Amino acid sequence: MQHKVIQMPADKRIALIAHDNMKQELIDWSRQNLAQLSRHKLYATGTTGHLLERELQLPLNKLISGPLGGDQQIGAMLVDQQIDMVIFFWDPFEPMPHDPDVKALLRIAAVWNVPVACNRSTADFVIGSALMNQSHDYRVPDYNAYIQQRTS
Repeated sequence: MQHKVIQMPADKRIALIAHDNMKQELIDWSRQNLAQLSRHKLYATGTTGHLLERELQLPLNKLISGPLGGDQQIGAMLVDQQIDMVIFFWDPFEPMPHDPDVKALLRIAAVWNVPVACNRSTADFVIGSALMNQSHDYRVPDYNAYIQQRTS
């Protein structure tokens, strides 16, 4: 597979997602990092988005609930380079009825080389990165080259 380099903007587009048992953890983390998050464009699925907006008093782009397709909406935005990173506090001990959607979202993030934090420690490292407030070149699959190879 060939790759191309694209630029992640300095003003990041961040998806915030949390399973039910992890929503308060994400709210607490977001409150702790409010100054940093307020510099960026935030997206969230369903209930998480409503809770974060109310608690943080920040505008969020709210999608539908994860089990109803919100995870898939985030995944589609990843493919189109409309989301630059995902903060997804998921509960590893609680089976979810939409586990296939969660796995698909994480897979798409890996395919498109998007940073994902699945716990508070990783989220702390991501938000504290020197790259957080600057543009950043990174590699993504070049599917146009792939398609041209297959049709040639």
